[in-house]
Amino acid sequence: MEYIKSKDIFLLMRDVLKLIHPRPMAHGSRVAYMVYLMLRERGKYEEFELADMVMVATMHDIGAYMTEAGKINDVLRYEGKESMAHSIYGYLFFRYLSPVSELSKAIMYHHMDYDKLKNVDYAYKDLAAYINIAEKMDIYSTSMGNQFDMHMFQKQAGTKLSTDGLYIFYECAQKYNIFEKIASGEYKKELDEIVEYMIFNNEDKKKFLEMLMYCRGFKNKGMVLDSATTACVCDDLAESLMLPRQEREILYYGALLHDIGMLAIPREIIEAPRKLTPEETKLLRTHVEIAAKVYKGRVDDEIVRIAVSHHERCDGSGYPKRLRDIQMNMAQRILQVADVVTALVNERSYRSLLPKEKVISILTEEASRNRLKQQVVITFVKSYDQIMQHVRSESAEILKMYETLNMQYGLISKKYKI
Repeated sequence: MEYIKSKDIFLLMRDVLKLIHPRPMAHGSRVAYMVYLMLRERGKYEEFELADMVMVATMHDIGAYMTEAGKINDVLRYEGKESMAHSIYGYLFFRYLSPVSELSKAIMYHHMDYDKLKNVDYAYKDLAAYINIAEKMDIYSTSMGNQFDMHMFQKQAGTKLSTDGLYIFYECAQKYNIFEKIASGEYKKELDEIVEYMIFNNEDKKKFLEMLMYCRGFKNKGMVLDSATTACVCDDLAESLMLPRQEREILYYGALLHDIGMLAIPREIIEAPRKLTPEETKLLRTHVEIAAKVYKGRVDDEIVRIAVSHHERCDGSGYPKRLRDIQMNMAQRILQVADVVTALVNERSYRSLLPKEKVISILTEEASRNRLKQQVVITFVKSYDQIMQHVRSESAEILKMYETLNMQYGLISKKYKI
């Protein structure tokens, strides 16, 4: 069963990253549009190949969410003098976590001077060269306004920029009215049509959604562990409660996506080492509606229904819709228990993780008050040690991935003397 279309995987990733900060994705979309026209004009690739390249071009600055978190508004700085750090991290992120790893080096090479890039043995160096050109066109046309002249880069032809690439850009700019369409926003419609050609199988889609889980680490690494914990607990409980395979898959995706809206919540609230004020609590709770807006029309309705109900409670005291037990299915009840378990067994800014006895005591109390489904809580308590062993195993894999990313980042940064 198709729970999400291939194009919606891309649109979901783009819009989730916008929750952290919109600038890199807005810039990336404009760059991707230019790159697509240039590559299409060249006539070397099929439409489905170009669609994948559009994804990479849009996300070419994804590394900036990690390496430039404190200065992401200063695009001229991290795209100019300090360009390699985010290029390297973005490359590693796509190489290890995405199904399009073969295109990932284009992210690392997109700031490399063309007189060096042309000697690199890489099948998609034209993609990197075109991103470099399109990026400069977008940055300077945006900052200079009416003073911008696209021919200002002609002096860099053959050295910093590809000569052939520049001429292709000039041709496309006139033929397709690139700057006019970008100024009017018309390009967005064309870009949405391009991504219709994306083709991902179910395993690819699953990997992209798990990649989204790692994107939460741009805001707070603990969020990634939380998502993994919730998904593990849901999967084990669904198996113990004998949910059909299809319902288990839907629940798994709902668990991966359930807290995406937290990316829009200020870090000082998420990491507050104290009890939140009523105003802060109200703002925090908006993460559910924020997520619902991002998912709408892009993810299977049942996945959305499960994901946005993780703070509902059987007695009707939850939010945002104050649903009662009779209005929810077993998958929703499982996610609610798993979400509470995650909050109890993982560390928080205001306390350390809780011991087994305390976790069980709190869950049992919540079930006795009819806030959490008693059947689900009892099942969890009976299998506590087994489930938590699964959680520890998955958490170890995530930490291992971070270690790999950091180690590779260090090695490559040393090579480029960052």
